[in-house]
Amino acid sequence: MVLLGIATVLAACSSVSGRAPVSDRSTDGHRGQSVVDIARKHVGAPYRWGGTSPSGFDCSGFVRYVYAQVGVSLPHNAAKQYGLGTPVSRDSLEPGDLVFFDRLRHNGIYVGDGRFIHARQTGKRVGIASLDDEWYAAHWAGARRLEPPPQSVDRED
Repeated sequence: MVLLGIATVLAACSSVSGRAPVSDRSTDGHRGQSVVDIARKHVGAPYRWGGTSPSGFDCSGFVRYVYAQVGVSLPHNAAKQYGLGTPVSRDSLEPGDLVFFDRLRHNGIYVGDGRFIHARQTGKRVGIASLDDEWYAAHWAGARRLEPPPQSVDRED
């Protein structure tokens, strides 16, 4: 019963938005660490279903907000965020990668050392958890790395 309640609360992270998937962004090699640094500034922010700002985040709203700070536009939906970027195996994670759980109903941002930051559920605050925690290990769904889009080259013929 407790797991059903947790799954129901985490499903709130799958709210839908009509935003475009990914915009142009810097090719700075330190973008992943910049994402983590921004995310860490919001540890302690409250969880709010449908939230997309420091006054309250849900999981995909948190990921969306943090990535917007580095010029990346993401949808407000964990499953749609999973459709972006390239797949990454758990043992190849790098800071800034997106991590997904519970059949794509929950996500967060990998910070390194087997840990990720996320907006967990009602009554909780943005925090850092271990990928090895029982629930997250059992409900692992995958990871994605958001790479800068290829630069277009204009040629004169």
